[in-house]
Amino acid sequence: MKLGMAIDLDRCIGCRTCMVVCKNHNAQPEGIWWNRVFTVGSDEHQVATETRGGGFEMVFLPVSCQHCENASCVKVCPSGASYQAADGTVLIDYERCIGCRYCLAACPYGVRQFNWEDPAKTKGVEKGRYCYGYPLDSHDEGRLVYTRDRPQGVAEKCTFCQQYRAEGEKPACVRGCPANARIFGDLDDPSSDVSRFLDGRSAVRLQEELGNDPKVFYVQAGTKEKPSLVYGEGM
Repeated sequence: MKLGMAIDLDRCIGCRTCMVVCKNHNAQPEGIWWNRVFTVGSDEHQVATETRGGGFEMVFLPVSCQHCENASCVKVCPSGASYQAADGTVLIDYERCIGCRYCLAACPYGVRQFNWEDPAKTKGVEKGRYCYGYPLDSHDEGRLVYTRDRPQGVAEKCTFCQQYRAEGEKPACVRGCPANARIFGDLDDPSSDVSRFLDGRSAVRLQEELGNDPKVFYVQAGTKEKPSLVYGEGM
């Protein structure tokens, strides 16, 4: 099994619903966003950029953890807290994370966040617990990979909503997208939603040249060649 995601850029409307549901369902502290949506070529969100032909266009680029097959963050983690699970996802064991932030420096996508906040002092808490987010802890082979009571001083990021996947549900961003721009499933299964969607389509992965082998694919149906997305330019 190798879980992955495809994002249809022609369907993405830049509404940022994925950011909100991700934050809400995963109890992310103030200032932390596991999922972000950029407007390609623009410094501001939903500001159109001029094309070579004199027209204007807006292309939105959702970016979260790419769940790389050859993840830099896993390689540099000195405690083994960052690891690749059996289903191919990259997860963080909160009980082993020592807060060194090596993984934040190693991630080429800038998607890892560091929790500086004391949960007991964060706005929206009750009796030291976050009042939002999935309420139960979730483990992967005995490792604590989701809890809304994350301790201060740990790295965190998208898990493809491991707490929901353990119950047979899709990630919150997939279920919450009003444009159905996100397709999720097992890349090794040719009958899965994501495999059938990618079949015959030209897709690109962010910064493929680095050799991290990310498992998030971006598709623009209107292009004959791979869409030209350069992550980091104009963002």
